Amino acid sequence: MQNFTTKIVNLMKSEGLYASQGGPIILSQIENEYQNIERAFLEKGPSYVRWAAKMAVDLQTGVPWVMCKQTDAPDPVINTCNGMRCGETFGGPNSPNKPSLWTENWTSYYQVYGGKTYIRSAEDIAFQVALFIARNGSYVNYYMYHGGTNFGRTSSAYIITAYYDQAPLDEYGLLRQPKWGHLKELHGAIKLCSTTLLQGAQTNFSLGQQQEAIVFQEENGGCAAFLINNAKQNATVQFQNLFLELLPKSISILPDCKNITFSSAKVNTVFNERIMKSAQTFDSISSWEEFKDVIVNFEDASLKSNELLEHTNTTKDKSDYLWYTLRFEHTLSCTKPILHAQSFAHVAHAFLNDIYIGAANGSSNVKNFLMNIPIKLNDGMNNISILSVMVGLPDSGSFLERRVTGLTTVAIQCNGNEFYNFTNFEWGYKVGLLGEELRIYREENLGDVEWSKNGISTNQTLTWYKKTKCSIKNGLGVNLDMSKIIFISSIPNCPSRHGPCFQLLLRKFVHQPSK
Repeated sequence: MQNFTTKIVNLMKSEGLYASQGGPIILSQIENEYQNIERAFLEKGPSYVRWAAKMAVDLQTGVPWVMCKQTDAPDPVINTCNGMRCGETFGGPNSPNKPSLWTENWTSYYQVYGGKTYIRSAEDIAFQVALFIARNGSYVNYYMYHGGTNFGRTSSAYIITAYYDQAPLDEYGLLRQPKWGHLKELHGAIKLCSTTLLQGAQTNFSLGQQQEAIVFQEENGGCAAFLINNAKQNATVQFQNLFLELLPKSISILPDCKNITFSSAKVNTVFNERIMKSAQTFDSISSWEEFKDVIVNFEDASLKSNELLEHTNTTKDKSDYLWYTLRFEHTLSCTKPILHAQSFAHVAHAFLNDIYIGAANGSSNVKNFLMNIPIKLNDGMNNISILSVMVGLPDSGSFLERRVTGLTTVAIQCNGNEFYNFTNFEWGYKVGLLGEELRIYREENLGDVEWSKNGISTNQTLTWYKKTKCSIKNGLGVNLDMSKIIFISSIPNCPSRHGPCFQLLLRKFVHQPSK
């Protein structure tokens, strides 16, 4: 860690990027929310915090270091707040010579597969920012102010490709109103107060049961006030011989202690919505080509072991996919066998003698899952292949190096009893899919495999689909809309009432005011 941190700091120094060198970097952060897991390391936790802080400070960047959500950050490292309510929840810096910093103001929240989009209102964000500044906050950093896309395999476990799409600037860099405009007005109002906030003396007093005034007064007469109404209804208050109406759950900013220039609950910006327009429809089955990937059997395995290997340690993060495969001779009698498997990965697809038999998956809240699939065994030799899949890697938690992923139990049960136990059996392994290995998704590699031009098959799995001659003109963003696919994964007896159909929409979209 010291080598890595030193390398980054030296890179910044070599480019003259620290403020002490005349550059733009005013703060540096060491560690991130370590206190969430610190107790798991017992006495080594606080010791590590002290070591990390000293190591960072000794690099002599000339700018302060911070530790986020680390109440025991040792001097001179600054402990800071992360969250949505730091105006209310932050206990403040742990030393009087440190400023109050909000390093992550969550404008939304990341979304997991199967989860709902988290919508945080512009009014709530503005209220918390104004409250934090009024309570002597020196710095607010938005996480995120601009959403983005997790391309390729860069998402962490179960996180969808769109990241913080509800930020003031969405995933595509488009304004999300009224969030963007309302915060712009808030920043303008705070800037009008900046001199007084820096030079004035702070006082606070009650304006009612759920109303409060925080006032900054300069010796030369400059005055700025933040009037807080925590009630769920309007409140009329008297402030410096003025009777003012405060909106429910709001903070009103008065840069001159006379006129309200901003209220966190009053949104002047017009709402907008992202309008998607169909740019191209791929609704002709015959225009598609397909390549069926290989189902790996025991004889195809590049690695063999007499036990179930841990998924991530075996793939070395080169792929999300790991094939587990075995071959066994069936000689016993069982009328209704069931393939039983437990996995600490995220998804599992099962094949028996090259035939797809079923799948199961976990979720962000379920760390392991079971797969119980009725099967029909051949007399004699049978081959079981299970494709284990990770949907991103775990990104936080204590002792990540001990985290187990992949299959932990595989057996065949008969009438509720264990029939064959394959946990300690000779298994074959292969990392990744063939199409992934050949990178057939790259234009220069498309010719490395033979693509079928006979249209879309309806009775197969692990299939790559290809279409060329796609075009789009104009548009601020381009999106491949997968929600219109009626039939894509051709699993036998798929319960689609619409029959085999394949349709993709290539859409372009812009933001425009909503009606």
